[in-house]
Amino acid sequence: MTLFAGLAAFSITPADASGHVDTAALARLLERICAAGAESIGLLGSTGGYAFLSRRERQRAVEAAIECVDGRIPVIVGVGALRTDEAQALARDARKAGASGLLLAPMSYTPLTDEEVLQHISAVAEAGQLPLCIYNNPSTTRFTFTDDLIVRLARLPNIAAVKMPLPAQGDVAGELARMRSRIPEGFSIGYSGDWGAADALLAGCDAWYSVVAGLMPAEAVALTRAARAGDVAEARRLDRAFQPLWNLFKEFGSFRVMYAMADLLGLVGVDPPRPILPLGKTDMARVKDALTRIAL
Repeated sequence: MTLFAGLAAFSITPADASGHVDTAALARLLERICAAGAESIGLLGSTGGYAFLSRRERQRAVEAAIECVDGRIPVIVGVGALRTDEAQALARDARKAGASGLLLAPMSYTPLTDEEVLQHISAVAEAGQLPLCIYNNPSTTRFTFTDDLIVRLARLPNIAAVKMPLPAQGDVAGELARMRSRIPEGFSIGYSGDWGAADALLAGCDAWYSVVAGLMPAEAVALTRAARAGDVAEARRLDRAFQPLWNLFKEFGSFRVMYAMADLLGLVGVDPPRPILPLGKTDMARVKDALTRIAL
């Protein structure tokens, strides 16, 4: 099985107000993911707040994660950075620490062209010398990968997968068929956007890059396994239980909601990095209600 397959659970990265990572708290979260049976851990993705952390703190997080999992589960490390040389250094750090793969979004203050993104990702993939997943996250990066660009990247060494947003028109099956007709065999196509996970998995995508699995891995594993087994009724039943939480993800952004969840579940009590503010009492109550429905 390819590295980029099944459920990739993306954890938050607990840190104090100065950006110092609480490696013990991170290890506790990752241990839950290992125990639940996810296929991989996504570390320092958008959910992991990579953009808010220094290179040294990102190194500490990766080293702690690799020590915690001790070879039980692959760790995919986000290495996004504004500068190409910085992203290359982060890729080398991840490889040295023992990461299994890399995840790269084209961060930039200045809008990027296709050629700039191609050269950026190619350079980081060469530096990291690990299987790399392209992170197509236009809501954050303001850059949307075209099919043509993904096809060009998929033919380059070390580039093995793409993490896609949900298609605007909801036709995951059509998008998968279109892209698979053009990319090399074995190149993985996965999706983020947890509220569309059931549809994407049932349509036959290779991977679910899951936010919620970072804190509720057992429930996310159950949904993944039902969908991948073709058990439509069970996948839909589990997805319906998640709907109030999916609605909160859409309303507030999953990053804010995950910090609220971590507190309410008693897993770790830290605020998101500033300038992101924690949810207020009324909205926290809504998150609690959504968690209760999932538990039921």
